[in-house]
Amino acid sequence: MSTAKDAARATKGSDGFRWVARAGFVVVGIIHIIIGSLAVSIALGGGGDADQDGAMQQVRFSPVGGLLLAVIAAGLIALAVWQIASAFLAANPEETKKWGRRVKFFGIALSYLVIAGMAIIFAFGGEADSEKASQTLSAVLLAAPAGVVLLVIIGLTVFGVGIGFVVSGFTRGFKKLLDLPSGVERGGIVTFGVVGYIAKGIAVAVTGVLFVVAAFTNDPDTSSGLDGALHSLVALPLGPVILCAVGAGLAVYGLFCIARSRYARM
Repeated sequence: MSTAKDAARATKGSDGFRWVARAGFVVVGIIHIIIGSLAVSIALGGGGDADQDGAMQQVRFSPVGGLLLAVIAAGLIALAVWQIASAFLAANPEETKKWGRRVKFFGIALSYLVIAGMAIIFAFGGEADSEKASQTLSAVLLAAPAGVVLLVIIGLTVFGVGIGFVVSGFTRGFKKLLDLPSGVERGGIVTFGVVGYIAKGIAVAVTGVLFVVAAFTNDPDTSSGLDGALHSLVALPLGPVILCAVGAGLAVYGLFCIARSRYARM
């Protein structure tokens, strides 16, 4: 364990690596801005996939799409490594022993690596469909013994993550992730965080609900990932308005991530 801690400390102590990891936050921000824009487009009657692969598709359409996708992958991989290093280090040594904290960091790192993998696939001209991946996972679990229970657990876990984002937005708990100089808070960064965290939390929570619905209806096609979650909001009363608001909030979350690249506590 000491060797792992030493490696983590060396990683987080590298100025060059910190700069690359900060660039990762910019990448995450850009992806959310694109997803938010796609969600607003859907709310206004347009098409497209409002999820990570939909964002990658939009990037690939640009004149230097392949290069941008490579940069996105590199930034996300660096950010994932930084999260893994954070799992072994903490300001309070006692916190490092909390497995819940480590699982959280590893989970975040895994999500970054998955999106990085998508970016690499798109950079080489391939296709990746997160919606089909979610449906395939649901189908495999539903066909397995106790698969319904496992799918419900996954859905409730994702739902809980979404609620955690919403709570963090309302309580401004995300501020502990930032190192804000005096007076910066009035510049709007915290406001971006409040709006962005609540919007992202709603989107993630609805994604979790769809997994639970898929389990109880035995229909894996119901669990269609983030894009399916955002599309499902349209069916609600005032659905287009709600989806437009959530999409705008996701774009604001992207702006927060970009601001976090400068003020992240690293």
